Amino acid sequence: MVYNRKIHSGGVPNASRLRFNGIRFHFFSNEDDPREPLHIHAQRAECLAKIWLHPGIAVADNHGFSASELRVILEQVALHATEIERVWNEYFG
Repeated sequence: MVYNRKIHSGGVPNASRLRFNGIRFHFFSNEDDPREPLHIHAQRAECLAKIWLHPGIAVADNHGFSASELRVILEQVALHATEIERVWNEYFG
């Protein structure tokens, strides 16, 4: 997974971005107010999923990813959960 900070994509600022096999993992800097609990978005082309990290790693929402793709996404989020949480906390405070 590749990590880049504060990269803008499609006009929407991302707090961070991770990539794995063409899937982009990111936070939106305009998250809801009050902000939702720790989560990350996974996106590839028209597919988009939101993944909760607490209380356990789980799919919050999915549009277009297959079950096997979601398994890969969940594995990558679990593998990088510490880094994702650190970056979330750095960005959102």
